[in-house]
Amino acid sequence: TGVFEGPEKTLEIVFRREGGGDLCPEEGEDPDRREGLRRLSRSDLDYVCARVRCTILSQMSNRYLDAYVLSESSLFVYPHMLILKTCGTTTLLRCLADLIELGRRLGLELDWVGYSRKNFTFPGEQAYPHQSFHQELEYLYSHRNLCERLDGNGYTLGPVTSDHWFVFVADQTVRAKSKAFLDNDRVLNLMMFDIDEDVASTFYYDAYERRVREDETEEEAARRISSEQTRAAGIDALCPGAIVDPRAFEPCGYSMNAILFRSYYAMHVTPEAGSSYASFETNQRMTSYGSLIANVVRTFKPRRFVMTLMADELGLHELRENPLSGTARSAQIVVPPKPMVGGRVLGDSPRSPEGASKKGDVYRRTNLASIQVEDDCCLMMGTWVLHEEVDSDLPGRRPRGMSVS
Repeated sequence: TGVFEGPEKTLEIVFRREGGGDLCPEEGEDPDRREGLRRLSRSDLDYVCARVRCTILSQMSNRYLDAYVLSESSLFVYPHMLILKTCGTTTLLRCLADLIELGRRLGLELDWVGYSRKNFTFPGEQAYPHQSFHQELEYLYSHRNLCERLDGNGYTLGPVTSDHWFVFVADQTVRAKSKAFLDNDRVLNLMMFDIDEDVASTFYYDAYERRVREDETEEEAARRISSEQTRAAGIDALCPGAIVDPRAFEPCGYSMNAILFRSYYAMHVTPEAGSSYASFETNQRMTSYGSLIANVVRTFKPRRFVMTLMADELGLHELRENPLSGTARSAQIVVPPKPMVGGRVLGDSPRSPEGASKKGDVYRRTNLASIQVEDDCCLMMGTWVLHEEVDSDLPGRRPRGMSVS
């Protein structure tokens, strides 16, 4: 169709050891020892990905987790937890029963399941069971072997005529306890729409020299171009100190995983005109995400972005500042310009309102929704729009690409 569904579906599944006990490596343990879900074989993971309709392209690890770049986004595997993000027309929920069975074979019991996605831009392109949130819930509840383990509920955050977020949470109430993993987890996600055209052009494969040496293979060229795109867009600066695994796609598109100790970062870019999109997600436990949010938004210069935060109640209390709270005026996000060089602002956006290049682009929050679900899981979602877009929007005008599916 010439368009691509950028916003990802996300599945997070958490296990505990049968009978209790830690699944998290502590300081001083053998970093090469594999426990819990990290004992899954490559063939097991390939089978799970095949159910979803994607493939593993590359992998990296540290002592705490394994990170896989997929043909359709990312997979992160901890001893006790698996996070699978897929975009496009993937069939993410079809792997859930398989993951539960694979965990059972490893002596693990289901502890928590979360499934979430933004409303689709192109819902008619989706395959069963993802053609609507109602269908997704029916799929979960229609499988007896899932229902016996997934006594969960579905939620919708945000206005149904604009950006909104669907979430399903099943909490089995008994949480794995460890010094490393307290009930203070949080995951921040930025979904950016209509990114700057110059930025989008960075992620076209043919914009880079395919071969610079006669002895460079296609795979070597792909790795080089992936690194060049990462540096050209400034993505490497968004997660300093992390190990980065980037992947450029032909003819266009980009994915990146990064890991830093127990934290992951995931970034995906769909640069096509008419459906340009970029996402950034991390579970790093920061007390303030303000600088990170500004840096990410400045990198892509979207016309609007949707921010979601899923956090344990304790994790939410640890935040010194939270843009997903307070009044709309206080929730404005000012994105500072890049440094001045020779009297000129580098990377100045032509979309910025008159005079904004010196002070930075201003994004205004246009809606906010939050709810506490199950035991202590807090869900928050808001939409920010570049303020010239808010000011010029006509009353009753429906934002481009909105759907309720």
